[in-house]
Formats: sequence, C-alpha cells, structure tokens
Amino acid sequence: MPLSPPPDPTRRLALYALAVCVLAVAAAVVSFVQGSWLGIVWVLLAGLSSNMTWYYARRGRSVS
Repeated sequence: MPLSPPPDPTRRLALYALAVCVLAVAAAVVSFVQGSWLGIVWVLLAGLSSNMTWYYARRGRSVS
C-alpha cells in the first residue's frame, strides 16, 4: 500500500481561513439583522480572512 504524502500546511491554513470567513459573514448578517453596528467589525474580519484564503490557496498551488 503506497504511503500518501503529508498534507500541505498551506492548504490547511487556506481551509481554516475560509471557515473563519464564512463564520464572520454569518456573524455579520446576524449582527445587522439584530440592528447592531458591530457587524462592521465582522465584515472587516471577513475581508481579511478572505484575503488570507486567497493568499494561502495561491501559495499552496505554486509550491505543489
């Protein structure tokens, strides 16, 4: 049985950043629906994590 190569840490980081992005968008929606302006912070966090997702995804593709 052939051994599979170890998972690429940059892909794992990209998936974690994507999860944070999705959760931040959900938190922003809930916050705005409740009438709180705190949703702006969640939108900024979603933007940051989205950029991190693209960065790690592209870095993972270029390394492989």
